[in-house]
Amino acid sequence: MMVPAAGRRRRQRAPRGRSAACVLLACVLLACVLPVSISCGRMFDPPLQARFALEGCAPVLPAFDPGRMAWETLPRPVIERGAPGEWDAVDALNPSVVRFRGRYLNLYSGFDGKTWRTGPASSADGTHWQKHGPVLSPEGWEGSYIAANGAAAVAGGGLLYWYQAGPRQAVHIALAYSDDGFRWRKRPAPVLRPGARGSWDETAVADPYVLACGEWFYLFYLGQNRHGRQRLGLARSRDGVHWQKEHRNPLLAGGGPGAFDERGVGEPAVFRAGDTFYMLYAGRSRSERRQIGWAESPDGVNWKKMENAPRLAGAAEWSRAVVCDPEILVEEGRLKVLFGAGDKPSPDENLNGVIGAAALIPQ
Repeated sequence: MMVPAAGRRRRQRAPRGRSAACVLLACVLLACVLPVSISCGRMFDPPLQARFALEGCAPVLPAFDPGRMAWETLPRPVIERGAPGEWDAVDALNPSVVRFRGRYLNLYSGFDGKTWRTGPASSADGTHWQKHGPVLSPEGWEGSYIAANGAAAVAGGGLLYWYQAGPRQAVHIALAYSDDGFRWRKRPAPVLRPGARGSWDETAVADPYVLACGEWFYLFYLGQNRHGRQRLGLARSRDGVHWQKEHRNPLLAGGGPGAFDERGVGEPAVFRAGDTFYMLYAGRSRSERRQIGWAESPDGVNWKKMENAPRLAGAAEWSRAVVCDPEILVEEGRLKVLFGAGDKPSPDENLNGVIGAAALIPQ
């Protein structure tokens, strides 16, 4: 989910970050996700900003032209909302899928009308899912609103999960670790905070999406300023805890008047095909309807929107107002996505949210 506008009141990777630097992550895991150095022997504090490009990201697909493709969407959601009174009764959104111990594990977000939580669902085929109930709820510094909308990675035999937390007025990105996907330990402080006063991300950092490439994690995220403008930026880390923001941020902004992303962009998902990086992102229209568009980049930093690529938009009653939260799967040479959807226009919640699935096919 995207965050509401300020003052008004969501690897190489496919799916999220599953191939990152096991030696580096072993240090993080042994320290129970406390700050450590690469050698596990000393603390370190990298510069807050740096200039970089994505390194070590192997392609997950051969080169292709999205402009010659089309989306084929399953006719029904693959994950429905829960029954009245359950933790995901109002919305079930934000899939984050990894291949873990021979099965797919989907850490998705559930909303009960008051609080967002994270819960796992498991699947043998990526289409038929079994829910297992909530495993992360907001507590302590996180407030009482959200501990969800995250990005998962397999590392060191366990799982890392970066997620959105904090009050609506100051959203941060936090980190938790699990051995099995069901029992979690949280790091006791945020790992990515909003920027300085006057910066493009001064009121919120949200919608994390993590690529694990070689010795680096690359985190694409939504940043929001005091005027509620939402754009996308990038940070990198060797341990998943200490992050450098790209000093050229923001990297992608909303479109002009009348564009499908006129009110902002968020919920990025990034992969490499051939020599090109592609981004699927959610765009907000003036009426708060959302669709998923495309952008491309030679280096993961300099992005250009692809006007000729097929947008993923609502094709059924359950997705007629919102399609958002893309999560990438690559199976047998095909690009598939899980996505959030709803029949009520909203930037963040109360949209009768469910999770759907689509595949990219030749026209």
